[in-house]
Amino acid sequence: MTRTHVYRGRASAARVISGIGAAFAVVEVVHLLMVLLHANPANAFVQFVRSIADPLALFFPGLFPIANPQLAAVVTYGLAAAFWLAVTTLIARIVS
Repeated sequence: MTRTHVYRGRASAARVISGIGAAFAVVEVVHLLMVLLHANPANAFVQFVRSIADPLALFFPGLFPIANPQLAAVVTYGLAAAFWLAVTTLIARIVS
């Protein structure tokens, strides 16, 4: 195996890792927008996005006690989105 093949494989892995982080961040932002725009919580799509966004928020829900629910959503899901982008970017750089 030549160096070119190894480099291409690592670059591809780094792109996949970055793409996964971006997808996770997009889910968090979409959920955040639904909360801020008062989307119908009984809607199936809203429930589906929430069912994905909540586990991806990891330890951020309740990290800061904020009384305003909209501000709490911005902090919780905004931090989670930034976390996923930062962590996957770091991992992608290490891989490549």
